[in-house]
Amino acid sequence: MKLGARIIKTGIAITLALFLATLLNIPSPAFAGIAAIFAIQPTIYRSYLSVIEQVQANVIGAAFAILFGLIFGPHPFVIGLTVIIVIAINLRIKIENTIPVSVVTVIAILESPGEDFIEFALIRFGTVLLGVLSAFIVNLIFIPPKYETKLYYRIVDNTEEIIKWIRFNTRQVSEYTELKTDIERLKEKMMKLDQLYLMYKEERAYFKRNIYAKSRKLVLFRQMLVTTNRSLDTLKKLHRLENELHHLPEEFQSILANELDYLVDFHERSLLKFIGKIKPEAPVEFIKEGQFNKQELVDTFMDFKGNCIDQECFYHLLPLIAVIIDYSEQLEHLDTLINSFHSYHKEENELQISEQEEPS
Repeated sequence: MKLGARIIKTGIAITLALFLATLLNIPSPAFAGIAAIFAIQPTIYRSYLSVIEQVQANVIGAAFAILFGLIFGPHPFVIGLTVIIVIAINLRIKIENTIPVSVVTVIAILESPGEDFIEFALIRFGTVLLGVLSAFIVNLIFIPPKYETKLYYRIVDNTEEIIKWIRFNTRQVSEYTELKTDIERLKEKMMKLDQLYLMYKEERAYFKRNIYAKSRKLVLFRQMLVTTNRSLDTLKKLHRLENELHHLPEEFQSILANELDYLVDFHERSLLKFIGKIKPEAPVEFIKEGQFNKQELVDTFMDFKGNCIDQECFYHLLPLIAVIIDYSEQLEHLDTLINSFHSYHKEENELQISEQEEPS
């Protein structure tokens, strides 16, 4: 079992909230620990937004709990009614993510009010707020997310798996049902990768120099994702048309396999070039060796159309040729961006990518 950063941060936040509550002699410190659970966020920027919303939710919950407590008392029916109203207000002002904190605040205040109800309510309000602030401190200081490292290695992990299947498929050694299962799994992994990219995009740079550098990196990572998605589209088309491809002339199959080999090799080199393991300007012979010959592929495909008895087969294969060409163009664009990235603003473009990072 692998413990993620968020699990560890949650444990630290609860510990900090309970420790501070005990240190301040606050009664029922458990409410601070409970509030800390709901306030943990995956990014620093989301944590900043969350703490503002959590404070709002805490104020709303406390205000209505005090009001209904003074008017009706701590009856279970009153607590339930207060919770319903508080949830409705949170939904109305579109801070539904903070509903758990509001509910905790209501229950904390109304569960056992004594004679000094106002003082008791303010203490419970402060207890919940302490938990929220403890989580914010942990989000800010402990285990900062390494988004560049995670993004790069997960993109590499997904790309390598897709490329592996493309190579197997063009050599007609892939097993149909196994590949179908893996394609579905790769789709899910790409969706998670898009979510990780959005988290990285949300993180703010606070200096002008870092803002421009972050913008350039965002463009690069976005293009990496687009290119990997195009490789997945190519794999899906190859898988869908596997039977038709087996009945093509050997010459066309050979050219198709060679051109795809060029593309996937080029893709691998581009990812290595991004982190500086390959020089930005590769030798001319090396580039020519892996150059995608778009014209040859299209010409061979059109010759196949002229000699094709079953025209339906031609129209079925047309989307495959289109997606391969699109894949090649996205790769060329990615390579251009990487060369530009390493050629200009070298000091500003420093990558925050660790050498060792296991994709998950």
